[in-house]
Amino acid sequence: MATAVHTTIFDAGKGYGSIRGLRTLVDCTIAKRDGRWWMFACGVERTSPEIQIYSASLPEGAPLSAAGWSITPDEDESSKPKLLAGKSRSYAWDGKGGRHCPSYVKGWDAVINAPVERIYYAGAAQHFMGPYTIGYLEWDGAQWVDQPEPAFVATEDWEHRSVYEPNLIYQDGQWKMWYVAGANQDDYLVQGYAESSDGRTNWSEHQIVFRAEERVFDFCVVAVEEGYEAVFARVNVTHADLPKTGLWWCRAKEPSANISDWSEPVRISEAGPWKPVLRYGDTDPQKMFVFHDGAYPAEPGSVISINFTLHCIEIDRPG
Repeated sequence: MATAVHTTIFDAGKGYGSIRGLRTLVDCTIAKRDGRWWMFACGVERTSPEIQIYSASLPEGAPLSAAGWSITPDEDESSKPKLLAGKSRSYAWDGKGGRHCPSYVKGWDAVINAPVERIYYAGAAQHFMGPYTIGYLEWDGAQWVDQPEPAFVATEDWEHRSVYEPNLIYQDGQWKMWYVAGANQDDYLVQGYAESSDGRTNWSEHQIVFRAEERVFDFCVVAVEEGYEAVFARVNVTHADLPKTGLWWCRAKEPSANISDWSEPVRISEAGPWKPVLRYGDTDPQKMFVFHDGAYPAEPGSVISINFTLHCIEIDRPG
């Protein structure tokens, strides 16, 4: 395993500095927009049980880094985080169960013949444990706008009526999505794949990338000069003896749904992390930044039993 530098970015057990109204922040996606690095992540405020999406950023013009992230405060109450988007249109499918596991992607909308920015996420109508469908927020030039219906739903028996953990790229006129089907509580996690010309309808046949016994929870793909790379997480939700648990890296010439088209995976972390987001920075083309989730038990008597954390692994590209 390559030498890595590990940095904790946000830790619910230590609080969020001046943003005192936030209970937890987890599940991030990273995007460079208009010369500035942004993080979009899911959180829960202290005054509400709803799981929402918030943002953080590095200073304008700063290179990508594990340190220096600041949560965006609410304009009217600076101790609270700013809500990224309301639920005036989406509440029917992401209301009570909240928004989870966002994935930022920029692509082309053939209907309006223009580029669009979206943050895909899993939404749950009734309970935070699912079942889930997948939809998105879309940037309208001034704000992120919620959508009245999900863009992707479970249609196959092997999906067990729930799809979540989306990771998307836009390539060659197609919105390509890797996702999880199943449920953590059932210890049934299948990594699936589908693609669409507009990212909201006419999805291709849902394909299995990793079967349930592989326990692959995320598959985050990025384009690089030589082709494509991915970091994926194998998880353990039952405390079984699973020696492959952790983060893995691989590469391919094309972003294939067939895992045999990818290189032999290289392990880049021990057990624990999930929801990896792979990005390369602005200064060293060989240095990978892998943002990911973590957790540890809260102190006895705490309001919550687990403190969720956000981390970054800085590591040289394998091989």
